[in-house]
Amino acid sequence: MADAVRAENPDLSMRQWAILLTVYLHPGPHTVRALARELNVPKPAISRALDALSILGLVRRVRNEQDRRIVNVQRTPEGSVFIDDFTQLVNQRSSDPVMSAALYA
Repeated sequence: MADAVRAENPDLSMRQWAILLTVYLHPGPHTVRALARELNVPKPAISRALDALSILGLVRRVRNEQDRRIVNVQRTPEGSVFIDDFTQLVNQRSSDPVMSAALYA
């Protein structure tokens, strides 16, 4: 996993990871309110994390067409690539017998 830290990829906080994985692994639509409820985190904290994820291009916010007060959080192609790359790194490391032994020691 040190490769992920040393890579030029964004260094996400645990909160940002939790939000990102929730958006990518659970069916939407996702809103700040729903993410806050699901992750048991205050809405302002979700908004701050989404600001950072949006700047990185990993998610985007889009106004709901039926109710303009609601902002939906959506996946992006960049975010999908980021998640896929990280998944491949984890899979490579978990299939390496030396790394697997170290992880479970």
